[in-house]
Amino acid sequence: MSALLFTLASSSAVHAEPAGRITGVGGVFVKSKDPKALARWYRDVLGIAVEPWGGAALRYDAPGHPPAVAWNALPSASSYTSPSTREFMIDFAVDDLDAFLARLEAKGVTVLKRDDTDPSGKFAWILDPDGTKIELWQPKPE
Repeated sequence: MSALLFTLASSSAVHAEPAGRITGVGGVFVKSKDPKALARWYRDVLGIAVEPWGGAALRYDAPGHPPAVAWNALPSASSYTSPSTREFMIDFAVDDLDAFLARLEAKGVTVLKRDDTDPSGKFAWILDPDGTKIELWQPKPE
């Protein structure tokens, strides 16, 4: 999966596509038993600017952000999203994984695993309060 992210992030091919196509991810929507508490956690712990309407607008043109978003269907028996029992996982690109993890650990967040050896960059995984696995990815500099 991480090699796929690297391929997408480093791809510079431009294809002329006809009208009526997907242009990118417009949002990620999750159900929660306590949506306001979950939004506060994403704001207070991950630093995501939660808007008054309850969600966040994450910009594609943020400095250092990869130029693509990956979408991938995993086999139902995949353990990639474990230990979460949710049927999805969120991957957030970060600019400095070391600094971000230090901030998370100071707030009591447990890092499930870390991988600095992937050819596409550095990765770490955590769980949100609802048990959704979150992948944190610092893309390798081009």
